[in-house]
Amino acid sequence: MTPFDSKPGDLAIRPARDGDAGLLVEFNRAMARETEGKELPVEIVTAGVRSLLANPGHGFYTVAESAGEVVGSLMITFEWSDWRNALFWWIQSVYVHPDFRRRGVYRRLYEHVRTRAREEGACGLRLYVERENAVAQGVYSALGMHRSGYLLFEEMLTG
Repeated sequence: MTPFDSKPGDLAIRPARDGDAGLLVEFNRAMARETEGKELPVEIVTAGVRSLLANPGHGFYTVAESAGEVVGSLMITFEWSDWRNALFWWIQSVYVHPDFRRRGVYRRLYEHVRTRAREEGACGLRLYVERENAVAQGVYSALGMHRSGYLLFEEMLTG
């Protein structure tokens, strides 16, 4: 991949298509490796990506393209809020190819998703970030997100 010159017109944001599945799998595995030092099994991630693409009720992927090449992506999943009678959109699986970082790719993806969420009546956007990932936290803050008052607890029921 070769970096684009970051003019706004050089980047297209679009919904992911079935043909993007292989690259989304690569991006997800690279993100896990970079941020958490985890090697995700390709067959499980492939099944997960294909399942989301086939089930839009679970969420969707949005991709950024430069010169016809996908250079970044993020996934949205949904959380129903009975307190707000609306959906939160959870931003997950964010990845920008290293050659395209610090050039506004994530900003454009985020702005696109935020606009779409407003148009579709979502009550908010949420994401989780590793405590030690100060760079990502700075990016999210600069886009208008703030640290919530909630802590995340979990109990893993499978692998």
